[in-house]
Amino acid sequence: MAVNAVLGIAIPVCLAVYLVRKHHARWSTILIGAATFLVFALVLESIMHQLVLKGPHGQAILGNTLWLALYGGLAAGIFEESGRFLAMKLLMKKEASTPLPGVAYGIGHGGVEMIVIFGITMIGNLVLSLMINSGQADTILSQVPAEAGAQLQAQLNQLQALGAGTLLIGLWERFSALLIHVGLSMLVWVAVRKGGKWLWLFPAAILLHALVDAGAVLLQKSAGMVPLELIVTAEAIAIAAIGWMVAKKLSCKPTQSLSI
Repeated sequence: MAVNAVLGIAIPVCLAVYLVRKHHARWSTILIGAATFLVFALVLESIMHQLVLKGPHGQAILGNTLWLALYGGLAAGIFEESGRFLAMKLLMKKEASTPLPGVAYGIGHGGVEMIVIFGITMIGNLVLSLMINSGQADTILSQVPAEAGAQLQAQLNQLQALGAGTLLIGLWERFSALLIHVGLSMLVWVAVRKGGKWLWLFPAAILLHALVDAGAVLLQKSAGMVPLELIVTAEAIAIAAIGWMVAKKLSCKPTQSLSI
C-alpha cells in the first residue's frame, strides 16, 4: 500500500514535470486537464449517478450487469470526453497545433485521476491497515454509529483480505488508464483543432471510452484479474497508438515536437 501510495502520486507528477522541462509543455494545460476531470467526472458525473441510481430505475440498473456496464461506460465516456472537448475548445485557444498539448492535457486528466482515485485512496487504506495492526480498529468501531460501523467493518475486512499481488495489479490498472486518457486526449485535441471532417473523432472518443469501461465491467468476474488487465493494457496501447498517429496530422514545428 505504501509503494502504491507513493507511486500513485509520484508517477503523474514526474510525467508532468518531464513534459514541462523536456518538451516545454505548459503547466496551465496540465492543470486544465486535471481540473476538467475533477469537475466533469467527480462532480457532474457523480451528481447524475445519484439521480439515476437512486431513482425509479436505479435498482434495475444495479441488478443487471449488462445494463450497469452500458450505463457506467456511456456515462464516463459522455461526461469525460465532453469535458475534454469543451476545455480544449474554450481554454486552450493559445496552444500550438501540435500533438504536445493533447499529451499534456491527457497527463493532467489521467494523472489527477491516478492521484485522487488511487494514490490518496491508498494513503487512507494504509492508515486503516496500521490501525488494524495496532489493535485500534475495535475501539474506533465502538465509537461510530451502527450503520457507519458496519460499512467501516466491511472496509476493514476487505483490507485484511488484500494481498500484495492484488495491490500491484491495481497499480498496473492505473498505468493502463493513464495511457488511455493520453490517447483519447489526442483524439479529441485533433477534433478540436482540425474541426470539419475530423469532428467525428470526438464521438469516436466517447465510444472508445464507453467500450473500454463497459468491457471491463462485463469481463471482471469471468476473465479474472490478470487476463482482464492484459486486455485493458492492449486496449490502452492501441488507443494511445491511434491517438498518436492521428495527432501527427497536426502541423508540427521542430521546437514543439514530441518524440515517444
